[in-house]
Amino acid sequence: QVQLVEAGGGLVQAGGSLRLSCAASGSIWSIKAVGWYRQAPGKQRELVITITNSGTTTYADSVKGRFTISRDNAKYTHYLQMNSLKPEDTAVYYCYADLAGFTDSWGQGTQVTVSS
Repeated sequence: QVQLVEAGGGLVQAGGSLRLSCAASGSIWSIKAVGWYRQAPGKQRELVITITNSGTTTYADSVKGRFTISRDNAKYTHYLQMNSLKPEDTAVYYCYADLAGFTDSWGQGTQVTVSS
């Protein structure tokens, strides 16, 4: 089992920046990849960005050039840096970990609201 705890959501004006963090605990050894998904009201949850243990990164087209992911392996924490935020980025953001054994773990979600 891996537990994920997120922090860093909030309200920001369009064009601004936010950084989300996700701290992992538990069976850290089983993590194969980490990342972020988001879910806007009335929409399905969608991938934002992920990074594997080997460093391969996958981005949603809508966030390329604006969002980046990084990992601090010493702290078992990964971060989502969001720049040039747009109102359409408003959503609940979920921290995610892909685990060995074809399973995964999710954070509780943090609200990001971008005002126009």
